[in-house]
Amino acid sequence: MAYTDELDAVVAHELRLRRRIATRIAEEAGASAEGGPSEDALAAADAAIEAWRTEGEEQQDLAAFRPLGPLQQLLVEHQGIVERIDDMLDRRLG
Repeated sequence: MAYTDELDAVVAHELRLRRRIATRIAEEAGASAEGGPSEDALAAADAAIEAWRTEGEEQQDLAAFRPLGPLQQLLVEHQGIVERIDDMLDRRLG
């Protein structure tokens, strides 16, 4: 049985989510997402992820009674995965 590291699977999931966020941003901008997201879409995804990380909680509080859109749902999921990765790394260092 081959050794598998749980962290590798979680990091791979985070990278897939990043690509899904980039694809969603490209689709919302009217661009084609065939062949995967472009470098510009990936850069926009990174910017959206960072903005969500720094401003997401405040935005969630303001929108507490409105449903989240598809992009916001992906950003929430991504934030959860990043927090899980951080927890896993902290446990390894502790």
